[in-house]
Amino acid sequence: MIEQINAILHDWLSSTGLSHSNASLLQETIGVFVILIISILGFFIAKLLIIRTLHLVVARSKNKWDDILAEKKVFSKLSYLAPAIIINFFIPYILSESQLLIRIIELVTSIYIVLVVLNVISSVLNAFYDIYQTFEIAKEKPVKGYIQVAKIFAYIIATVIIITILLGDNSLGWLAGFGAFSAVLMLVFKDPILGFVGGIQLSANKMVRIGDWIEMPKYGADGNVTDITLTTVKVQNWNKTITTIPTYALITDYFKNWRGMEDSGGRRIKRSINIDMNSIKFCTTEMLERFKRIEYVSEYVVKTESALEKYNSRKNIDNSVLVNGRRQTNIGVFRAYLKGYLSNNPKVKNDMTFLVRQLQPTEGGIPIEVYVFSKDQEWAKYEDNQADIFDHILAVIPQFDLRVFQSPTGRDFQNLNKSQLT
Repeated sequence: MIEQINAILHDWLSSTGLSHSNASLLQETIGVFVILIISILGFFIAKLLIIRTLHLVVARSKNKWDDILAEKKVFSKLSYLAPAIIINFFIPYILSESQLLIRIIELVTSIYIVLVVLNVISSVLNAFYDIYQTFEIAKEKPVKGYIQVAKIFAYIIATVIIITILLGDNSLGWLAGFGAFSAVLMLVFKDPILGFVGGIQLSANKMVRIGDWIEMPKYGADGNVTDITLTTVKVQNWNKTITTIPTYALITDYFKNWRGMEDSGGRRIKRSINIDMNSIKFCTTEMLERFKRIEYVSEYVVKTESALEKYNSRKNIDNSVLVNGRRQTNIGVFRAYLKGYLSNNPKVKNDMTFLVRQLQPTEGGIPIEVYVFSKDQEWAKYEDNQADIFDHILAVIPQFDLRVFQSPTGRDFQNLNKSQLT
């Protein structure tokens, strides 16, 4: 059919007075122009059919994955294959006498088809990533690195195919020599390879995931993980700066992940206050009567005093000397008060580690450490809770005849000089 049309067109051009060669050239030119118009029309028709069919399918489907495929234009990009297919089919009939030109056009259209297919594959991978992100497992098992690896392999394969198309029969020799470039490829793709291996270990061992709060002082990172790619992990620090860490560095270097704290439902408060050891003493009767009126420690004072009196009486202790027998101390009552105060604090978790302990005395006094967990994990609220607790502790210490140890300041020396002068 096409040959007959070409013959009719050639005869008509020859009848107008054109030579055979000129008639053939004009015939081929007209044919190429017609084929280009048909290929452009084929592209728009294919795109229109795909889009209309896609809209019908998406409208009837309740799934989200087809919406994502449509958003990434996976199907509409297939319409770009139509012009190349049309040209490849008709060109041999139109340019039957120009074998070299046919070969060149076939090479160009073949490479074009490879690039279109590569673009479609890239869009499919992007769509798969977006679909995967809709599942809960995406938070624990990031796949962005694997998607990037798949794209790299697709690009490499496409490059090999294009070179094979260009070299034709010599492609086998080129492929045989491809192994010689393996060392160069390993060097070029060193970071992606290390990142891929690191990403597998991070994912398999659940070491880090998007949304985790990590600290990595070596890279100045202290914030939430926002992205995990083939070669890098992005961390948004608390000052809103972005730190980029090589993926494999999370395997080879030290970093701290706060996910355990977040999963536990509490955030640790671990802080101590140094008490002046010169203010520690046995409790007198007057002190005990005063402590009995303090809400969180009254029951403790009564029970402890009763137990100590029974013990001292049984041992016939001389109570006129305080050092004899067993006695309550103001620092012991203070520790009991802290336990009562913290256990009744609605912002403290009582079902987690709960300690009020005395640490090793130093030249700076004797530290009383509070080791509890705040219910609020949000940074600002956590700091407020911690500050409220220690504001109260610092204010209540004098009620137990204790003093906070503090190194002398300039004002202390001024007061000392004034007292000496008077």
